[in-house]
Amino acid sequence: MKAIKKIGLLAVFLMALLVVTACGNSDSKDSNKSNDTKSSQQFKGQTMNVVATSDAYQPLFDKFSKKTGAKVKVLSMSSGEVLARMKADKSKPMADLWFGGGLDAFMQAKTDGQLEKYQSSSVKKIDSQYRDKDGYWLSKGLTVGGFVVNKKVLKEKNLPVPKTWADLADSKYKGEIIMSDPAVSGTMYAIVKGIIDQKGEKAGWEYWNKVNDNISFYGKRGKDPQEKTASGEFGIGIIPVDKMAFDSAKQNNLTVVYPKDGIPWVPEGVAVFKNAPGKKIAEAFIDFMLEPKNMKELAKLDGKDTDQIIMPGVKGLDLGLNKKDLIKENLSTFGSDRKAVLNKWSDMVGDK
Repeated sequence: MKAIKKIGLLAVFLMALLVVTACGNSDSKDSNKSNDTKSSQQFKGQTMNVVATSDAYQPLFDKFSKKTGAKVKVLSMSSGEVLARMKADKSKPMADLWFGGGLDAFMQAKTDGQLEKYQSSSVKKIDSQYRDKDGYWLSKGLTVGGFVVNKKVLKEKNLPVPKTWADLADSKYKGEIIMSDPAVSGTMYAIVKGIIDQKGEKAGWEYWNKVNDNISFYGKRGKDPQEKTASGEFGIGIIPVDKMAFDSAKQNNLTVVYPKDGIPWVPEGVAVFKNAPGKKIAEAFIDFMLEPKNMKELAKLDGKDTDQIIMPGVKGLDLGLNKKDLIKENLSTFGSDRKAVLNKWSDMVGDK
């Protein structure tokens, strides 16, 4: 009888132990869950100010906000405008994160001491040519240059659709070509510099002098060539080629051309501004951006072909781009040559 009582007491003790252990595990899980939630909302109540080339990236910023709790405010601005603003007031960072724009501007900003160094643990996945060796900037993808053609305008003037950059130097296209000012548009600077790299200094400038003779107006916004060609003001617009260009072409009966004699390109930069108040949030966003699933979403928002993506294993769209057609360029001089190229360009075009 005593043995039975002992067994009964032992059973009760074991049951109680199981209940306590279960509660403890439950508390631990709840605690971990609470910690995870806290960790994922680490920037709740804080704001990250971003300078971006467009507002197309809002869905990615919204996703980051949901994960971290940070509010994101975006100011749309071209890379040339960013450099001008920084030059005007070097004492105050204009934002926390610089997102998009030609790499030449980021190289110049690094030289001017306007960027903060940051090396994400994921950055080594990106080819070394697409990131600063000192950690001041990295690329989010490639922009490629080409042109869009208004077939109706050219047909009315009995002009053929140009297929190459060389075609644009033909005097028969005088007054039919528009491009944006390369001092304003990083993509246009990349196109100018890419052609010079391809042809060599002397032949490159001889080429651009001939094209300049055919251009009566330089856009003050990056969107001008696409919009003004679509409206019929010009027959040919020099543009960044992406899904948006193809969509616009479809809507407006235009033709997008990847030039057969080579495609200029430039990596688009991402960086943290020097002394940015939201530095930690900007760094966290770079880590977030480099996650493969977010790089894939970014490629979609950017409307990029797979051959424009710099993260290995991430696929984009099929826009007919062939990476073999990209011009061989010297990225190391994109920033250092910028001022000299733009000064010479300004002298060439005058008041256009």
